[in-house]
Amino acid sequence: MSKKKKNRRASGSSGRTADLSDIRQKTLTLFERNANKSFNYKQVASRLGLIPSEVRQNLETLLKQLTEKGDLIEVDRGKYKLKFRANHVEGVVDMTTSGNAYIVNDKTEADVLVKAGNLKHALHGDRVKILLYARSRNKRLEGEVVEILERKRTEFVGTVEMGKSYAFVVPDSTKMQVDLYIPQEKLNGANHGEKVIARLADWPERASSPFGEIIKVLGVPGDHNVEIHSILAEYGLPYEFPPEVEAVAEKIPMEIPEDEIAKRRDMRGVTTFTIDPADAKDFDDALSLEKLDNGQWRVGIHIADVSHFVTPGSLLDEEAVERATSVYLVDRVVPMLPEKLSNGVCSLRPNEDKLTFSAIFDMDEDGTVRQKWFGRTAIHSDHRFAYEDAQAIIEGGDGPLKAEILTLDGIAKKLRKDRMKNGAISFDKREVKFHLNENNEPTGVYFKESKDANHLIEEFMLLANREVAAFVGRAKDGEPSGRTMVYRIHDNPDPTKLIDLSNFVKQFGYSISTRGRKAISASLNKMLKDVKGSGEANMIETLTVRSMAKAVYSTANIGHYGLAFDYYTHFTSPIRRYPDVLVHRLLQDYLDKKPAAPADPIEELCEHSSDREKMAAMAERESIKYMQAKYLEQFVGEEFSGVITGVTDWGVFVELNDNYCEGMIRIRDFKDDYYIFDEKNHQIIGESSGRIYQLGDAMRIRVKNVDLEKKQIDFTPIRSGHGRD
Repeated sequence: MSKKKKNRRASGSSGRTADLSDIRQKTLTLFERNANKSFNYKQVASRLGLIPSEVRQNLETLLKQLTEKGDLIEVDRGKYKLKFRANHVEGVVDMTTSGNAYIVNDKTEADVLVKAGNLKHALHGDRVKILLYARSRNKRLEGEVVEILERKRTEFVGTVEMGKSYAFVVPDSTKMQVDLYIPQEKLNGANHGEKVIARLADWPERASSPFGEIIKVLGVPGDHNVEIHSILAEYGLPYEFPPEVEAVAEKIPMEIPEDEIAKRRDMRGVTTFTIDPADAKDFDDALSLEKLDNGQWRVGIHIADVSHFVTPGSLLDEEAVERATSVYLVDRVVPMLPEKLSNGVCSLRPNEDKLTFSAIFDMDEDGTVRQKWFGRTAIHSDHRFAYEDAQAIIEGGDGPLKAEILTLDGIAKKLRKDRMKNGAISFDKREVKFHLNENNEPTGVYFKESKDANHLIEEFMLLANREVAAFVGRAKDGEPSGRTMVYRIHDNPDPTKLIDLSNFVKQFGYSISTRGRKAISASLNKMLKDVKGSGEANMIETLTVRSMAKAVYSTANIGHYGLAFDYYTHFTSPIRRYPDVLVHRLLQDYLDKKPAAPADPIEELCEHSSDREKMAAMAERESIKYMQAKYLEQFVGEEFSGVITGVTDWGVFVELNDNYCEGMIRIRDFKDDYYIFDEKNHQIIGESSGRIYQLGDAMRIRVKNVDLEKKQIDFTPIRSGHGRD
């Protein structure tokens, strides 16, 4: 007897005496692992290593029992298949460039793959119901869309491609995988090649493309304003206020009635000033300072009282809710509130009486709060500082209110030192800024960095936000009060991301602790301090930020990891953030001894505000990418030095040293070898040469091409001495 047959016979013998329940479980497992296949009793026996002739009766009986029980179905005479138990999950579509999508949900251990043919007209961001497929071992969880519960969006920015009697709008977004079919009567005057906003009107079941209509013609691609308006429209951010909203705002008088001031704590006689960017027009916050008889300092943190003018349910409130945040693009601000409010009535401009909501602290010179008071006030700002003016005084220069600036700077430095000691992380990420000419065209690029004057304002705003949150959220015994509040929360970092970051920075000579909150924070702060000024600084700072969780708004308080605060909120910028308006209203209600507000509607507003904040940030990044492309357009063909800031399977991102613009070298443009992507080590490796291009490596490049419409910059590598052999 052959060895093979001998083994089979041995296997079969054990099968005769095997426990029937064991065979039952193995049979079920076989069908579950092969959910789309059918088997007869011989195939089952063979797969389980049993001899069919010896187990026929048992297996046939077992298969019939499993069918009667509802585990299997008989698809043909003597052939059985797993009966699929419908399992539905709701989630959000995350589209990939391949046309497949992942359904992000909190019910499955991983996102569910839905292939392009099973999306049933679902689009990126839509909320859908999916049917999960039975999964074989070690295979990705898959499913299909059975219902679109909610469209994330129905308006899309794109370019018109005209036919004889119809047109298509080709969307700008790579997440939108289909073009919109536009009948001729729905063109709204649009011409071939123009940028437009199109609305999805219908998508018949058997149609390959959705039907749409053009609702706004933006203009010719490449035009500066057209591109900026396209960015805003792409993220659902309106750049104009409805006329009726503007009309309501214009009716609000600039003058403050004395009878309103009489209801408030009048602080117009106390030395007060603002410190803001030189080009700022909306002044949310002001500081006041006075010396008390006991030697302590009374510091007032005064915030524009937007909630006095924007009342719940009003047209102004509805518009502010919808926008939720101001958007700061490279060349303009798209405000949350109409200009009459944001730059006029509410703005804490110098030499004008203003209504404010204030947090007032009696403090010693060590920054310890001895007494606190919250409430509505009236102020009169004596002076407006730009950050540069205040910084000059801090660095030893002369200027108005010098003593006040230096006193507050001293207290702020102590507050900052205490935060760091308690485990806060010091992120001083540089902001990309552009020098613009009168036509808003970029003439230069620079980084804006925070200095002592910025930190002065930051520390007192953090103090107000922390103390307001604790006042509402913490009871006298230190336990949670149970009162509804809007918190700004920041979860602990993902341990896996932290380990990946630690492994990556080791190659540059830095180390990060991955255990213990204070140890992690201290090591991160040390690394961020040590890396400053180095070639890899911006890259490592960016990667560190990416390893952190994202801060969001919520009524459920978990504290703020990055700031090391148990309680934290946003109280200090109601002109540009709707959550701050909510916080003002809630705080006033609790000062007035009103009962706790219902949490559910506030939580909905928190989620909406978090989502709009994310959209605004994405639009801001897109405007920076556009300006970088516009700036580099004049340098096509020229050589620059840079640093590799990203590595993917399709190319390498390089940030230029001279102007901080980022572009891509596509894999196909590395002509000297065939390169393989090593995801784990953030590098590509030449198959023949073994040459390595890795995150953080210096590179010499040539600007190959700039595409303003796609906001893409393409580089080609210059070999001489670069890459690691």
